[in-house]
Amino acid sequence: MNNQIRTYRMAQEHGYRVDPSIPVIGYTEMVTNEMCVSHSHPRGQLIYATRGVMNVVVGNHIWVVNPLQGLWLPGGVEHQVTFQKDVNYYSVFIDPSAMAGLPEKSFSFDIPMFLKQLVFKIISFGVGGNLTPPQHRIISVFLDELALIEPSATFLPTTNHERLQKVVELIMEDIASKNTIDYYAELSFMSSRTLSRLFIKELGMNFSEWRTRLKLLEAIKRLSEKQSIKEIAFNLGYENTSAFIYMFKKHLGKTPSNYILEDENENDKLSA
Repeated sequence: MNNQIRTYRMAQEHGYRVDPSIPVIGYTEMVTNEMCVSHSHPRGQLIYATRGVMNVVVGNHIWVVNPLQGLWLPGGVEHQVTFQKDVNYYSVFIDPSAMAGLPEKSFSFDIPMFLKQLVFKIISFGVGGNLTPPQHRIISVFLDELALIEPSATFLPTTNHERLQKVVELIMEDIASKNTIDYYAELSFMSSRTLSRLFIKELGMNFSEWRTRLKLLEAIKRLSEKQSIKEIAFNLGYENTSAFIYMFKKHLGKTPSNYILEDENENDKLSA
């Protein structure tokens, strides 16, 4: 049985289990180079990994989730997860009866150490029910902490608009390209003004902002794969590492080196 089938059955088993007596169910698994089929389930879901990178698609949004982040999915949200290389995957499924006060939209967030530790503790409870009073109290704290999470900017909007979709795909196929919006407008047989308006209307940001967001997410993925900053800057089309570092810090508030260091420190703390 391959990981794709096993992961999907896991979602069916735990995500579809509606039982108020078991408000949360924790699950963990090592997954390698696999993709779960698109699905939804009644339980809400927190997705996290201590190692590796996941691509999560929800509607017209793509998230790249690394060990410094979690992803929140309310119940009933259709989603698909791709596990790149080796991913040490953790998840907590929340029963509909316990969803009051939790976020109603999907988003990625910078996951605090305390919330990570609560996830690990909940996974240790197993899935059989019969929770003890101390376990119920831990679950209450977990739900309180989950209600406080705030979205991060590490997502990429996509579109089903036929003409804009072709442009988006061209940019994603050649991420290092320096082609202007005029170039893509000409390829799509529309004016630059029309294409610019489509970006704002369909994606909520302009051409330049969207392409920068794409490069940011690709940079995060490559950093998690231990590529050098110089190599990443070159592969993303930056003329020098300084320009890449400036972009990265502008959007994430830290340099790529500090981002890597924070990731490594977090993993050291978790394995201590």
